[in-house]
Amino acid sequence: MARKIIIDTDPGQDDAVAILLALASRELDVLGITTVAGNVPLDLTTRNARIVCEIADRPGVRVFAGCDRPLTRKLVTAEYVHGKSGLDGIALFEPTMPLQSAHAVDFLIETLRREAPGTVTLCPLGPLTNIATAFTRAPDIVDRVAEIVLMGGAYFEVGNVTPAAEFNIYVDPEAADIVFRAGAPLVVVPLDVTHKALTSRAWIEQLRAMGTRVGNAVAGLTDFFERFDMAKYGSQGAPLHDACVIGYLLKPELFTGRHINVTIETAGEFTTGMTVADWWRVTGREPNAMFLGGIDRDGFYAILTERLARL
Repeated sequence: MARKIIIDTDPGQDDAVAILLALASRELDVLGITTVAGNVPLDLTTRNARIVCEIADRPGVRVFAGCDRPLTRKLVTAEYVHGKSGLDGIALFEPTMPLQSAHAVDFLIETLRREAPGTVTLCPLGPLTNIATAFTRAPDIVDRVAEIVLMGGAYFEVGNVTPAAEFNIYVDPEAADIVFRAGAPLVVVPLDVTHKALTSRAWIEQLRAMGTRVGNAVAGLTDFFERFDMAKYGSQGAPLHDACVIGYLLKPELFTGRHINVTIETAGEFTTGMTVADWWRVTGREPNAMFLGGIDRDGFYAILTERLARL
């Protein structure tokens, strides 16, 4: 039976690849996509999620708009990485599929209450504002979550938006703190993993050579997206951060990590948004997350290529 998931996202080129990978995988039943302000403001992330569904020829996927700002802070966005639209690199269009009328938080709460306990996995790919708001408003749903597999945080790779903090956690550290303390089973896909899953020129050209709408779109998105990372890090490609979340759901054996305690810094003078990962287990604090550290890069790209070719 397909695993039921909700993708909570702020597309973003790498979010787009994650959504496409999920929609191409029969093992996953995407109950809905919830959008949040992050890489770009909410109106754009909501538009982009629907554009991606239409590129995949899946206009029946339900998309719900969520929170347009962090719980207590001013929104920080990342157009400098993703471009003004959030999906720079391809010709964009106005999606025709409907936006659902319900708020994303209400959809999260209602779905988790309706579905059998332990059957819905949450896949946050952006700031954790929607998830934290749902957990705060309806604490009863926390125990009903099968697992939260999220892209966020860093330990060995330190930060990508400040010296200490990864972007998704930094944008709304208070929300991250709520989610990490909630007690739901957590799998964290940090920069430590995603920076080992770099694109390559050969892979991008392989997708373009498919000659499909999806292949061309992912090639174009990645062409744009990788420029920033290659300039910043001197790397040979770009990390497809968010697609690693879906990769983990499909093939967890491609990843390695440790079950440790992860605490979110919300008050640091220089470290706000840091994921304080007790990798060496020195604090005595109870483990609350599987914090991934390694990935079989070639295995991940093999399944990504195979699945995208299905769309």
